[in-house]
Amino acid sequence: MDSNGLSTHLNVETLHGSLTDPAISSMNLLNELIDEYPVAISMAAGRPYEEFFDIRLIHSYLDAYCDHLRRDRKMDEAGVTRTLFQYGTTKGVIADLIAKNLAEDENIDAAPESVVVTVGAQEAMFLVLRTLRAGDRDVLLAPAPTYVGLTGAALLTDTPVWPVRSNENGIDPDDLVLQLKRADEQGKRVRACYVTPNFANPTGTSMDLPSRHRLLDVAESNGILLLEDNAYGLFGSERLPSLKSLDRSGSVVYLGSFAKTGMPGARVGFAVAGQRMADGGLFADQLSKLKGMLTVNTSPIAQAVIAGKLLLNDFSLTKANAREIAIYQRNLRLTLGELERGLGSCEGVSWNTPTGGFFVTVTVPFVVDDELLETAAREHGVLFTPMHHFYGGKGGFHQLRLSISLLTPELIEEGVARLAALIKPRLP
Repeated sequence: MDSNGLSTHLNVETLHGSLTDPAISSMNLLNELIDEYPVAISMAAGRPYEEFFDIRLIHSYLDAYCDHLRRDRKMDEAGVTRTLFQYGTTKGVIADLIAKNLAEDENIDAAPESVVVTVGAQEAMFLVLRTLRAGDRDVLLAPAPTYVGLTGAALLTDTPVWPVRSNENGIDPDDLVLQLKRADEQGKRVRACYVTPNFANPTGTSMDLPSRHRLLDVAESNGILLLEDNAYGLFGSERLPSLKSLDRSGSVVYLGSFAKTGMPGARVGFAVAGQRMADGGLFADQLSKLKGMLTVNTSPIAQAVIAGKLLLNDFSLTKANAREIAIYQRNLRLTLGELERGLGSCEGVSWNTPTGGFFVTVTVPFVVDDELLETAAREHGVLFTPMHHFYGGKGGFHQLRLSISLLTPELIEEGVARLAALIKPRLP
């Protein structure tokens, strides 16, 4: 009985099908284990480094943005106050500043009107997929494995995701061509292909420059969009151009996030969707229509915090994250070194060697599932992410993902030692 004395007959089978999909529950599994085993070393969550967090920065960022409104936008105090306290425009109040950041850090020429500021990149993914999914014929292509947030957004928009083969160089453009042909033969319409060219989550792999050009050629010749997710692009030993900066045909919708480079707690992301609609306007305008009915607008206060960080760093997040970039590079080197020291002589155990980002993929000759993860937490005090979660439960059962972003050198050394203690007794 509910509080009104009425009998309720809700069960999960009568709710949206996404609620019973393993991809949805996988997002909660790690949080539950972290709560249950709080002393376990977490090499699972891809969270930014916390040492440089400082409450005073929030006030500095807000002050910088308010000064910008007074100085550059010629607002009086009532206008400044209204900008922060009132509902803002659906597309966002800092689109022009984001455009300046993209020009500074990524060599991307984005008109402010092509930018839609979102509640994290997750909302941007949802808006793009909901807008593109027009009927049962429409499908999305994505590398296997792929980010579970993308898989979740696809589930919520009832968008089927067809896998494209990946290798040590990221998504395989030649297999993309094969999947496009297969879709056409089955009467399906591929609307877009999701791709993370730089230090992909979960694998850590990156695409080389020839593969980027090849991918753009495939997209242009087949009339599909590329949804470029570049959350980790700043955090590498080398910087290759983004797909968006190389795009000359309007094939790329750029999905941006300030979670790793700005402040995760602000929950600010964006989409750059400057594609022209046949009947006028921009693709960004269509995304904005849906956003207006979903979240109305992104918090102006959260946007102001991100804007202040941009303003105080000459619009360069590369500059703003110099210390963090050094930390992530150090942690990556240490993790790879500890893996070699602890597991380098073990037959059947291997790992990739990313040059940046947050993640390393380890391959072992036994099954890595959620039961093994719980054993690792309970008996060895270490957490990782089983890679099968990134394959939709259809692969990756001999791999695990390590995140290197949040840990100190001491915790990396101890975490890999605990991981080795889990792995070695299970080797043939």
